[in-house]
Amino acid sequence: MAKTPSSSQAPVAPASYEEALTELERLVASMEGGQLPLDRLLASYQRGAELLTLCRSRLEAVEQQVKVLEDGQLKPWTPE
Repeated sequence: MAKTPSSSQAPVAPASYEEALTELERLVASMEGGQLPLDRLLASYQRGAELLTLCRSRLEAVEQQVKVLEDGQLKPWTPE
């Protein structure tokens, strides 16, 4: 019998911060809906925690790049 892809496989990491944030928002909305079975709720929570970690690390990386560009001093951003 051929195996079909299942949820036991590791989910693919989003290609961008925006994709990760969109998926995280979708997960939160479905969890807040209160209609998920317990096992799906737990899996959604775990995936959400992974996405949150990914988003935070990408934001920190961008902050570090900005610090380098600003000679090590993070200056307030002002729209032009």
